[in-house]
Amino acid sequence: MAAPAIDGWFTVDNDIVHLIGTRCADCRTVYFPPLTGFCRNPHCSGEDLAPDRLSRRGTVWSYTNACYPPPAPFVAAEPYTPVTLAAVELAEEGIVVLGQVKDLTVDDLHVGMELELTAGPLADGPLVWMWGRP
Repeated sequence: MAAPAIDGWFTVDNDIVHLIGTRCADCRTVYFPPLTGFCRNPHCSGEDLAPDRLSRRGTVWSYTNACYPPPAPFVAAEPYTPVTLAAVELAEEGIVVLGQVKDLTVDDLHVGMELELTAGPLADGPLVWMWGRP
């Protein structure tokens, strides 16, 4: 299996992908990507932020496609194929997480559609979380 593009933001256990966020022990606010230090909720003075596996499913909040290859230093596939991106509101936490969409195009997506967390490689090899059909 490929190495993750970003250590500590997601995990893959037995082909099941989980985002790793943090949750404040005092106010229960959830953060992704994971935070350290103190709770960013202005109504909380908590400093105990514990790692937490986040929901694996959510609904499409917005989506688009990237029709142009990314600039250097990012590596694009040759030939470049447009990449579909979706902002997905996690079912339990209510936060929105952006990710690449696997095996779907913008023509397949609609706001409110349910997607599930999966993973796949970037053009240059590292593994990232992605959204796909449940």
